[in-house]
Amino acid sequence: MSDVVTIGSLIASELHDYDPDAGNLRTVGQVAPMSPDWHRRTLIDFRDALIEPQEVETLFCGGMVETCYSVTRSNGSYRVIYIPWAGLFSLAVESKYGPVDIGVHGDAICVFGAIH
Repeated sequence: MSDVVTIGSLIASELHDYDPDAGNLRTVGQVAPMSPDWHRRTLIDFRDALIEPQEVETLFCGGMVETCYSVTRSNGSYRVIYIPWAGLFSLAVESKYGPVDIGVHGDAICVFGAIH
């Protein structure tokens, strides 16, 4: 299965299974429960930010550069990427050298929610 198909399947599954009314079960940051309204808004904004996966060279700790896939548009500071060799999503900060992994990893919606 290609990376793009894998990414599409993972995101479709997340969107299907995400229950905004289970806010007490989903936490953000310092394990603070977020309200159902926060989760609904995050889903709306995540869907609006989604793009077709695009290859992007990403800088990692230690100067390692790897090909990843951008899955959301940049908000000017951040974007969500998929790291194929790790099989997970990550938050990347924008830099003059391109996206830089900042170590916020997990499923795509939760990673996106970290900056929402």
